[in-house]
Amino acid sequence: MSKIMLATTEVIYGKKVIRHLGLVRGSSIRSRHIGHDIIARFRGLVGGEIHEYSKLMAESREQVLDRIMDDAQELGANAVLSLRFVTTEIASGAAELLVYGTAVIVADEE
Repeated sequence: MSKIMLATTEVIYGKKVIRHLGLVRGSSIRSRHIGHDIIARFRGLVGGEIHEYSKLMAESREQVLDRIMDDAQELGANAVLSLRFVTTEIASGAAELLVYGTAVIVADEE
């Protein structure tokens, strides 16, 4: 699999857009783990970062980025522009993490 360039901007400096291929996305729905919830409640009492949830979100972000790159590659893209993340609560204890952007083909500027 070739590497897909990802950018939150509408352009990648030094590159020009040759072709727009459309919307691409990647999503994951995750639920909390009861054991992590218990630990999180204890951490909430004393304050500080809740490492279990930080790890869960980091894993989710990596997963959705892999999925959007797969989606872009299926369209023949080599980049995704205007990348955005959205999180939505689906049910108590479950949330969707969605990433979306515009698949494009870019080339070096001359």
